[in-house]
Amino acid sequence: MRVLAAMSGGVDSSVAAALLVEEGHDVVGVTLRLWDNPTDAGCCSVAEIDDARRVAHVLGIDHLVWTFVDEFDAQVVAPYAAAHAEGLTPNPCIECNRHLKFGRLLRRAGQLGFDAIATGHHARVVGDRLFRGTDPLKDQSYVLYVLGQDELAQCRFPVGVMTKAEVRAKAAALGLPTADKPDSQDVCFVTTSGGREALLASRIPLHAGRVVDTAGAAVGRVDALELVTVGQRRGLGTGGGAKRYAISVDTATRTVVVGEAGDLLAASVELGQLCWVQEPAYGPVEVQTSAHGDAVPGFFDGVTVTFAEPQRRVAPGQSVVLYRGDEVLGGGIASP
Repeated sequence: MRVLAAMSGGVDSSVAAALLVEEGHDVVGVTLRLWDNPTDAGCCSVAEIDDARRVAHVLGIDHLVWTFVDEFDAQVVAPYAAAHAEGLTPNPCIECNRHLKFGRLLRRAGQLGFDAIATGHHARVVGDRLFRGTDPLKDQSYVLYVLGQDELAQCRFPVGVMTKAEVRAKAAALGLPTADKPDSQDVCFVTTSGGREALLASRIPLHAGRVVDTAGAAVGRVDALELVTVGQRRGLGTGGGAKRYAISVDTATRTVVVGEAGDLLAASVELGQLCWVQEPAYGPVEVQTSAHGDAVPGFFDGVTVTFAEPQRRVAPGQSVVLYRGDEVLGGGIASP
């Protein structure tokens, strides 16, 4: 099989490519250049591309660099900024998977005659179904719920059956230069020097906003309403006293409502932009509302997820992913 291995410069994608070579596939490595900023960091940086190239050299495979900067800006960065302007909390990594890593990459791979693409995601494909990765601490199935049958048929996740410790041990045994490399934690286009505020300020106007309690009484002020996310506790300008959390963000009135921890609890969440791995799934499900959160029991009626017990409010714009056991059913975006 001719496989295009997406190599981010990290240990997981390095080992994924190595396993495919060991299996006898015709493997070519590719690293995506998505962000054209000289101070960039993370999976799209020059350093990461160099690391991927070094691994490819050790493995004896060709290594390509494909530049999708314009597509990344249009499909990921611009919508990220626009969402914040509306008081939402987007998940750019999921949109990158949707449009670039399993969209644009798959299309180009097909045009060049590759049978499949492979990544270092900790997830498993069994037949035509998507499952959590074997290592519960590194499972990345949450960010892959946007993959449907067409995409899954062309995807390979070689390290999905391994624990992270096993991945690192394999990399060390093969002498890969990424064996001890720390995992990337940051959004690749948000720099450590300027952070999210600098990125958004370069894209959208940032507005001061008033902070009120659940009764409508003014209790503080924020300098940039667009930086506030539901559930946030710090930086709300409310001074000392009892802990207060952002309950809602209204950009139209430039108001943040804050409340106590109990006010963050919600019985349900409405979903839009639904995606299904197979057919739509209704009824009892397990619900995961963040990449590293635990799944909790719930019921989905096609529009609304009702939790078996009230849960911490999901920030509008975040993904909510539905499971049955370890199987990924699909998911959607939390509505305001």
